[in-house]
Amino acid sequence: MKKAFIIGTCDTKFAELDYGRRLIDQAGIETVLVDVGSMEHAFPVDITNREVASFHPEGADFLADPTDRGKTVSAMGVALERFLLSRDDVGGVLGMGGSGNTSLVTQGMRVLPIGTPRMMVSTMGSGDVSPYVGPNDICMVYSVTDIAGLNSISRRVIGNAAHGLAGMMTRPIPEVAGERPLLGLSMFGVTTPCVETIREIIGDEYECMVFHATGTGGMSLEKLVDSGMMTSVIDVTLTEICDHLMGGVLSAGEDRLGAFIRTGIPYVGSVGAQDMVNFGPMDTVPERYSERNLYVHNPQVTLMRTTDEENRTMGRWIGEKLNRLTGPVRFLLPEKGVSMIDAPGMPFYDPEADEALFSALEDTFVQTEAKKLLRLPYHVNDREFAQALVDNFREISE
Repeated sequence: MKKAFIIGTCDTKFAELDYGRRLIDQAGIETVLVDVGSMEHAFPVDITNREVASFHPEGADFLADPTDRGKTVSAMGVALERFLLSRDDVGGVLGMGGSGNTSLVTQGMRVLPIGTPRMMVSTMGSGDVSPYVGPNDICMVYSVTDIAGLNSISRRVIGNAAHGLAGMMTRPIPEVAGERPLLGLSMFGVTTPCVETIREIIGDEYECMVFHATGTGGMSLEKLVDSGMMTSVIDVTLTEICDHLMGGVLSAGEDRLGAFIRTGIPYVGSVGAQDMVNFGPMDTVPERYSERNLYVHNPQVTLMRTTDEENRTMGRWIGEKLNRLTGPVRFLLPEKGVSMIDAPGMPFYDPEADEALFSALEDTFVQTEAKKLLRLPYHVNDREFAQALVDNFREISE
């Protein structure tokens, strides 16, 4: 069995971390206590803060001035990522602390593969935990009291988290006979017909997993690719790139498409829903966009039509990313519209804006025998377009 890593700032949280460690030891699991604090101390640990800090690209010198706590925490987070990636014995992670510890330890947790048991006991565990969890299966446990000494409440909360981690590590997930390979599909409401048709055509050949393109959805899809759990993707919907570049609320960040660059898996994609930037209710749309073509999707979601220039910017951005992919690529362009509301008579129908996107992609993307950009005379939700996506996927997957 691999080991349980108990990680935290031992200069201030040693008693709590050691308590969790002893409970996991008692469950028969070997533990490794890792110090990521900024101050020297005499507490017994397995991995010192300086050992972790040495994994920072610029070395451990940032520990010389622990008075700049923000800088030290940020640097130690980077070092912890690299430290954990260097180990082949991480079976699970238990962390605990306040906002600083939570930010630091979960930064390391997030680089571990999906399915790795991870428990974070945190004073931040009852609020918006998305910055700490991201697209990962990290269990956040609200500490109830501060992590500031053992008491009748903290012992119970930490104990439950420690026993939970031990249970995850000792109870294997049952294997399922005849499991099919996974196929990741990115979808938005306005590209649902395309994705549903793909699922129908694929049938039982793959286990289709659909990811809603809400920012976290795209990150989750790529996290599974990075983890090696998903090696087949038809990335229909890239609307998160609109939000990243234009300041919408559903961005997946600068790293969208990054997993395909890192892994080199076959990539089939398209420009689904690139006609829209997503905002909340109408009164939350930034003032600079008040005169734009806005569409109330529902009381909580307002969509903004992308312009010619914005589409050219996105086309260049996507093209530059596609050029960095090392595996086979098929990127399909639906000439008759990129979303349900980008069609004749619909509020976002704008062939000129779509053409600006397509042309910028063609001008930027360097085509080879293995990497091709294909224009098709269909709408993104036409059955023929879904069939073409599947046909190209099968061609490069084989």
